Amino acid sequence: MKTMSKLGLACLLAAFLSLGALGRSAAPDLLKAHADIAGAPGSGISGTAVFLQIGTGILPTVQVIVTVDGLAPGTKHGFHIHENGLCGDNPGPPVAPFGQAGGHFDPGPFGNSTPPDTNHPFHMGDLPNLKADSHGRATFITTTSRITLSDGPLTILDGNGSAVIVHALEDLGTTGLPPGAGGARIACGIVVAD
Repeated sequence: MKTMSKLGLACLLAAFLSLGALGRSAAPDLLKAHADIAGAPGSGISGTAVFLQIGTGILPTVQVIVTVDGLAPGTKHGFHIHENGLCGDNPGPPVAPFGQAGGHFDPGPFGNSTPPDTNHPFHMGDLPNLKADSHGRATFITTTSRITLSDGPLTILDGNGSAVIVHALEDLGTTGLPPGAGGARIACGIVVAD
């Protein structure tokens, strides 16, 4: 009887392993990118944004993990992906800090470099507001299907790259009510593939 039990157990184990091998697909594609966020010199603002995409199917999703330190305690700040992978100032006049990042990432019907409120709050680069705690640290984790790290029209890793911007004010999520998109730029980070 013991031999039959061992033989039966061995058969069950072999069947289980065979089914597992048959049902196993290749590991999902994991694409990663990040941005090191820095404020103007002397501002004390710094942080990171991490982008993780699993899979490259019809509608891939990207998890965005953001931490920013050095904000005024208890404040809210618009946080967006912008169309250019640059963080330099536009020389003006007037000088626009981090202005070389361009407008909100929005390759859709209005295209990039539109006035900020034209398609707001529906830009592909619109993300949740940062909310600073009592120590000036803001953290969020969100998932979006508005962007990708893989090739395609929604990739933030296109030829001219992308940057993340921390705005001085809260993004009000409104259209046509300045500064509905968060106002001045106080920090920037260039998105790079990992």
